[in-house]
Amino acid sequence: MARPLVRLRRLVREGRSDAPGQVVDGLGRIGLVGYGLVHLVVAWLALHVAFGVPDAPPDAVGAVGTIARTPGGVFALLVAVIGLFAFALWQLTAAAIGFKWVHGNERLRKRVGAVMKSIAVSALAGIVIDYLAGVGSARATSVQQLAAHVLELPAGRVLLGLVAVVLVGIACAMTYTGVRRTFMGDLDVKALAPGLRNAIEVAGAAGHLARALAIAVVGGLAGAAALFADPAWAGGLDTALRALGSTSAGTWLLVVVAAGFAAFGVFCVADAATRRA
Repeated sequence: MARPLVRLRRLVREGRSDAPGQVVDGLGRIGLVGYGLVHLVVAWLALHVAFGVPDAPPDAVGAVGTIARTPGGVFALLVAVIGLFAFALWQLTAAAIGFKWVHGNERLRKRVGAVMKSIAVSALAGIVIDYLAGVGSARATSVQQLAAHVLELPAGRVLLGLVAVVLVGIACAMTYTGVRRTFMGDLDVKALAPGLRNAIEVAGAAGHLARALAIAVVGGLAGAAALFADPAWAGGLDTALRALGSTSAGTWLLVVVAAGFAAFGVFCVADAATRRA
């Protein structure tokens, strides 16, 4: 048991990041670019919703479908799946033995964040695989169906309420990251021009805050479904963005959130080029 761990530590020490080897490092960076591309497409689809243009739903499934319908899109998605799983492995390694440049609670927070990133990118890879396996003929099980199944379980309302609390907690953590801009500590940007560093920081902050708002709304919808024991209240990113668009701020709030998602997509490209954790 100790020998594989020693080898893993050596691979991390010899590489440019906390990834376990150069192959995982390279593929993981490709996965990050793919992750950013999905966010850019979601932003584009959200703008369509904001201005009443019928199109694919502004969520990961809609973005994957949109990409798949472009020339070379299916091949790009296959490459992205490999990269996303590589990045998930990278983040699990970082959670286990990485982030050596920080200590105490900050290291713990970053390691927990790495686990959450691993889960998020693996979930996106799963959506891509499901879409390609079904040749785009059917969407994944809807959030409302999942909520209905949970509500049928013993203490289902409590379980769904806990999901809501977790989602709101994740949104709060993302807000902290966006406001404090702690994500910059995971990047190696010392050699970049100050203007470029500032641009990356602004894009990352805007992206984290936009995603935090969307996840908070998803959590709020889950909480309402638990409170009223009605799965019709539940919804994913598509429902959350449409809910934001239906508020008094309406179109312009959705435009701002879409801009934030686009900023996060751009940030992911910079992240892929400079990430060390």
